[in-house]
Amino acid sequence: MAKRDAIFPADRHALYDLHQYSAAIRSGDLLFISGQVGSREDGSPEPVFEDQVRRAFANLRAVLAAAGASFDDVIDVISFHTDPQTQFDTVMAIRAEEIGDPPYPTWTAVGVTWLAGFDFELKVIARIPEAA
Repeated sequence: MAKRDAIFPADRHALYDLHQYSAAIRSGDLLFISGQVGSREDGSPEPVFEDQVRRAFANLRAVLAAAGASFDDVIDVISFHTDPQTQFDTVMAIRAEEIGDPPYPTWTAVGVTWLAGFDFELKVIARIPEAA
């Protein structure tokens, strides 16, 4: 079996080492990205929900870029929310800014009770462009 091809952004945050996981694993032309939360470099959460969502997208963008990909290459998204009903409008507004024009990736939103101190998380599968 081939060794995992781990991908990390240049500004790798502390959670990868603290919780012992890779930001992403490349398998052929697919990129499986671990859940990205609104963590600062030290691993602490952004205290304001909107900032936490923006930081989660920024962290996701950094992982995609480290693999030579962008949001245009995202195929599937799962988002996790600790309070979907009150968070929905904020998430949808930021999502519209980040994801861009159709065709959109598939997207599943899941309500959860715990995200290790965070309130929002993005789990993504992307296809890495041939040039990468």
